[in-house]
Amino acid sequence: MGARFGDYLLETGRMRSIEKIIVHCAATREGQDINTDTIRDWHLKRGWSDIGYHYVIELDGTVGIGRPLERSGAHTKGLNSTSIGCCYIGGVETDGKTPKDTLHGKQLESMENLLRGLMAEYPDATLHGHNEFAAKACPSFVVADKFKHLIV
Repeated sequence: MGARFGDYLLETGRMRSIEKIIVHCAATREGQDINTDTIRDWHLKRGWSDIGYHYVIELDGTVGIGRPLERSGAHTKGLNSTSIGCCYIGGVETDGKTPKDTLHGKQLESMENLLRGLMAEYPDATLHGHNEFAAKACPSFVVADKFKHLIV
């Protein structure tokens, strides 16, 4: 049995307490078309038990399902047990180094829908960017600015 929001079904087994929803980028080059399974493979090769993110927004706007929500992620040091990690493909210029907000079009629409649904499901959770908790550019924008219309 699961709870529905938007087009996504949340499996509601033994759920963790969720305090934060954290937005990430994959730090892949603008236009580099990879998918959720590619990131899962990268993370498994690092010795992790699964992909670190709970959701991945692919270039075409597909919402890839990552680690089950009932399990802690591996995306933000010190916060994984009480957060949900949402990652979008992109976040870096074509040079592979310079941070760039590449979250636009269908990807942006899918991320907004996902975040809206998660925020409705976990109304006490706050929305953040990875860069608020680590010395990184990720997700290559300020979440509070980009998604201010979602933050109440």
